Amino acid sequence: MASPLQNSLGVRSISGTIEIRISRSDRYKLGAVGAALLALYAPVLVKLCRDWWHDPNFSYGFLIPPLVVYLVWTNRQGLMANPLCPSNWGAVGAILAAGLLFLGSLGAEQFLTRISLVLMTASLVVYLFGWKWLGRLAFPFCLLLLMIPPPEIIFNQISFPLQLAATRVAGAFLGAVGVPVYLEGNLILLPNNLTLEIAVACSGVRSLMALFTAGAVYAYFLDTRAVVRGILIAATIPIAVIANGVRIAGTGILTYLVSEQAAEGYFHLFSGWVIFVSAFLLLVATHKLISLCWRGFQWKTAV
Repeated sequence: MASPLQNSLGVRSISGTIEIRISRSDRYKLGAVGAALLALYAPVLVKLCRDWWHDPNFSYGFLIPPLVVYLVWTNRQGLMANPLCPSNWGAVGAILAAGLLFLGSLGAEQFLTRISLVLMTASLVVYLFGWKWLGRLAFPFCLLLLMIPPPEIIFNQISFPLQLAATRVAGAFLGAVGVPVYLEGNLILLPNNLTLEIAVACSGVRSLMALFTAGAVYAYFLDTRAVVRGILIAATIPIAVIANGVRIAGTGILTYLVSEQAAEGYFHLFSGWVIFVSAFLLLVATHKLISLCWRGFQWKTAV
């Protein structure tokens, strides 16, 4: 049974279909709720956009909200086909989200306040429309989580292993092309006392997060098989590591053959875009290979 608030918004369920009637007074109430939420989370949104603008590791975050809106819009017919089953568990989730917002604001923990924003939105969907609507919107909500930078402690736990992995991949590639190297931690020692340090900025976190997000979107739109989607999303991790290692190896080759200055500036920026595009194309090729193997397996099973 719908709560008074749900009814005040003009939401009705008739014979398993959904009908939304919003009178003038209901519009005022809905507008007031939206304005209150916007005012409540305005500082959170401003700081989040500021992080996207100043931190190149998460600059792709600007693309996620428009993409989520597009996904919801294209899925509107499927949403409307679901029966309306409002759940008061959404109110529980909203209370929990408000608690996270309070705790995060009290302790200046931005991650909690941003998670609270996503939880509050999801809770309102459950409260007004039901769990089936949330299920239909599961992927957009997962994308919203990807736009949130992780806490510094988690970021460091991710970046350091990536630094070591990139160092090993780059060292293996340099050795394969005949450049003598010696690896020590996240350092690549080249001849003539030249040293490449794989810093946090070169760990590949940026390309990993961007490729992971792009891979999730690609898998969602271009394949309907849950197993294949999972494989494609998981494949973005080794692909990003290998691509970043190749980029570092290219920097090492240019440093060794030309100079340290030649490997900086324009080359460093341009190579990042080239490697990202190459990594995405490799993901597409991986998808084609998986599809071929999938069809071959189905053919053998049918025979």
